[in-house]
Amino acid sequence: MTASDPANGSAGATPATGGPAPTFFAAIGGEPAFRRLVDEFYAGVATDPLLRPMYPEQDLGPAAERLTLFLMQYWGGPGTYSEQRGHPRLRMRHAPFRIGPAERDAWLTHMRRAVDRLDLHPELAGTLWDYLERAAYFMVNEMDPTDPPRRDLASG
Repeated sequence: MTASDPANGSAGATPATGGPAPTFFAAIGGEPAFRRLVDEFYAGVATDPLLRPMYPEQDLGPAAERLTLFLMQYWGGPGTYSEQRGHPRLRMRHAPFRIGPAERDAWLTHMRRAVDRLDLHPELAGTLWDYLERAAYFMVNEMDPTDPPRRDLASG
């Protein structure tokens, strides 16, 4: 996929049509793909002793819906997230929660499994994973100097 910014759909021209390339949102399968991704992710979170306590709701459904809407919007889908919740402000929204390297790595472990289960073309999976990994590192708000170096989660 040739794209200067897959997140907002400003992709380059497709060779076959000369028209704009599809957004990343469309290329991976649109809303159904993002819903599968998030469902797989939260299936892991639901039983994770480190992550589950970070979600105040008994039902993870509202959190899953927020993540689904955010990811769909980020990757060129409908702007429902911003219409309902305003600007994402991810770090601010996550500031009340301790997110250290262990929480980041647990999040990435579940998200890696979810991305793998989508069975995407390797280029699309790589693009998605690169973003998710960068986002997870960006969300860390508490460092522990005794934590071991980063694991290579990209290899599964």
